[in-house]
Amino acid sequence: MNKDLLQNQTARINLYALISRLTMSEVDEGLLKTIEEDQNIMDFFPNYEKWEKRKKFSRKDLIERYLNVDFTNLFLLHLIPYESFYMREDQMMETGGDNPVQQLYNEYDFRVELDKARVLSGDHIGVELEFMYKLTEAEYKALENEDYKAAGEIAKIEYEFMKDHIMQWAPMYLINVKSEAGTAFYFDLADLALEFIMSDFEYLNKLVKEKECNYLA
Repeated sequence: MNKDLLQNQTARINLYALISRLTMSEVDEGLLKTIEEDQNIMDFFPNYEKWEKRKKFSRKDLIERYLNVDFTNLFLLHLIPYESFYMREDQMMETGGDNPVQQLYNEYDFRVELDKARVLSGDHIGVELEFMYKLTEAEYKALENEDYKAAGEIAKIEYEFMKDHIMQWAPMYLINVKSEAGTAFYFDLADLALEFIMSDFEYLNKLVKEKECNYLA
């Protein structure tokens, strides 16, 4: 097995997991501590790393005074982090079983605990990225077992989901988040998410369409 391939897959898994978690609910002290103490992660948050308020407030105060307020504005009140809002002509959210994203989740037995995740529908950006996280995990296991056929099939599902869903609306939403962010933390998160999904879609496009990776050759 190509170790570089597995390392790349691990990086994809970790980024989807991190971004999904941070876009789905407020950051807590434990997670913020983990981010701040891991320089590899902090490299994705350059503006937050040098943010002057980090020097003035404890993590608890920083979260309560600034980060939670910004999260509420960007993900709950002011901006709408749902695909159906961007894709429907009437800009109404589709929260029922007719939501095409939910139908896709059902097809692949992906269950969304809406109450636990504090989201109204499965087409929330955090849930869509969690779906990608689960797919990349499954792809990793297939690669680890040298089941290249299965890995390739999962990669195709990832590509189609990115093409038909995430790429259709998430970049626009994340650009809006960058524009409206009131803290360096959520500005950096939006920037990371935008750059990552764009680059990962390019990677999947090459993998599936151009067959640049040996397990799809």
